[in-house]
Amino acid sequence: MQLGTIGVWASMDGLTAEAAAAFARRVEEWGYGALWVPESRGRNVLAHAAWLLASTRTLTIATGIANIYARDPQATASAQLALAEQSGGRFLLGLGVSHVPLVEGLRGHRYGKPVATMRAYLEAMQRATYDAPRPAEAPRTVIAALGPKMLALAAAQCDGAHPYLVTPAHTATARAALPRGKLLCPEQTAVLETDAGRARATGRGWLGRYLEMPNYRNNLLRLGFGEADLTGGGSDGLVDAVVAWGDERAIRQRVQQHWDAGADHVCVQAITDKGLPDERLLALLAPRGRA
Repeated sequence: MQLGTIGVWASMDGLTAEAAAAFARRVEEWGYGALWVPESRGRNVLAHAAWLLASTRTLTIATGIANIYARDPQATASAQLALAEQSGGRFLLGLGVSHVPLVEGLRGHRYGKPVATMRAYLEAMQRATYDAPRPAEAPRTVIAALGPKMLALAAAQCDGAHPYLVTPAHTATARAALPRGKLLCPEQTAVLETDAGRARATGRGWLGRYLEMPNYRNNLLRLGFGEADLTGGGSDGLVDAVVAWGDERAIRQRVQQHWDAGADHVCVQAITDKGLPDERLLALLAPRGRA
């Protein structure tokens, strides 16, 4: 698996299957190492990953994240091995405990204690049976880890962590918790807009729904933000801290800050106020230059 140092994080539930496949091929042509895809109220992320892997040749497809409440450990383990074998090792499994509203409200499950539930799930995956051809190399697993206990679990039982909605300061903390050799793959949201008012409005529109989730709120409080920063869609200071905005240079500087803090791979979520990935920005940041 050639993950590289920079990837793309994108929700494609607003795209048709054919449009999503075409987008993945453009990400591949731009030279990004990985395309990260989420799971929420739209497509089953493992089914979608299979489609994207079949539609590309060299790109790693990573789940950011697959909800552990969406399928049992046996199903996830068998899917991970099958996708890795079918794609020649281009699949990276990212797992997460999601959030109470998406687990109890949407799926009808009881939300357990996050770290204990994830630990039990990972242990059950390790015990899973698989009577089919295995991939040439064991596939890797990262987990959505924000707080110290989940980061410790990532260090002990996984191949690394995929923190979401974080700052470079969090990346430094996560790196200290993860030994070298363990993957650290933070997500960084970005807006290609130099006007502060317009950039923050776009960032605030994206951020608001996350501030309703206790897991993200608690992590932002750990990072030093106050309750006042978490109201009204987020203060200017909070928006500026978690959303990189400005011209290409400003956004590159934020990505570099994550690398300097110890990230192995930064996945950029390029957003607009239209709800689709901003391909202008992705082309500018592309490792192979403008397509």
